[in-house]
Amino acid sequence: MVRFSLLILLAPVLAVAATPPRAPGVARSGVDIETAATVYLAAELRTQVRASLATMPEKVRQMFTQDQGSGLSVEHLDAVTAAAKRGFQIAVFEPLALRAFADNLDASSARKSLAFFSSDLGRRMVAADVELAGLDESTTDKIMKGDLTAPETPARDALAGQLERDTLSTDSAVDIYLRIGKALAVGTAIGAGMDPIAAGDRATKIGDASARAELQKDLQAPLRRYIAYGYRDLSDEDLQRFAQFLESTPGKRFVLAYNAAMDAGFDAMGRRCGERIGEAWREMAEAEATPPPALAEPTPPVPSPTPSPR
Repeated sequence: MVRFSLLILLAPVLAVAATPPRAPGVARSGVDIETAATVYLAAELRTQVRASLATMPEKVRQMFTQDQGSGLSVEHLDAVTAAAKRGFQIAVFEPLALRAFADNLDASSARKSLAFFSSDLGRRMVAADVELAGLDESTTDKIMKGDLTAPETPARDALAGQLERDTLSTDSAVDIYLRIGKALAVGTAIGAGMDPIAAGDRATKIGDASARAELQKDLQAPLRRYIAYGYRDLSDEDLQRFAQFLESTPGKRFVLAYNAAMDAGFDAMGRRCGERIGEAWREMAEAEATPPPALAEPTPPVPSPTPSPR
């Protein structure tokens, strides 16, 4: 029954033969999509990702709105919003994300990760993750800014920092953030019939080492507050046991697989969104018999983080 349910649930994914990049230093494994999907669903990653997509249209619009010199009209920005609603969908995310997740797991990490997420502690942590992912943006902003906090003790603060490091939360958030910006730029260039290589090169310069370091500095403390708030009802012992799993060989492998999945899935959505933006702008320009606006290099605001694995 479980096997049949998984096949029905993931039928569109199983039909896609795509192979995104694997995490550095991780060899191809023998884990198939069905095995990876079992872990993916046990961790309720679909629920969490889907919840994070609701605010993406407005965030993408903000990326383009911030460039005051781009010459974008309200109609152009409306096309951005419409494209983001179509591009940032779970159906676009999952094919490449699950393939990356499978490629970066191995049989042992998949089995032991599933055992953890099926345990009492794992289920309680997943429930906390789902609740956190479902918070509205206003509440999330308050948590990130420190206006809404969990009870603080030196021990809890230390555990939140340990989990932030173990899950690679800050590095993952920065990677996804920069990847979305580049994917949008490349996709928009493709859709508009312009040079995607040049657009990608310009976006890469935006995400240079100094920009990455600045983003990491800006996001680390908010993400630790986010983790502390999300697990506020769990005991210190619970968090210590979770950290032990994350620091084990299977746990580290799960974290790498998770982050590879997020990178691949958000890249796919960013490109899909960008291509639709470029196509819409080109059609508008052709209808008006005027050149399309200069491609705006997205300068993203500091985003609410995509929840890291817990």
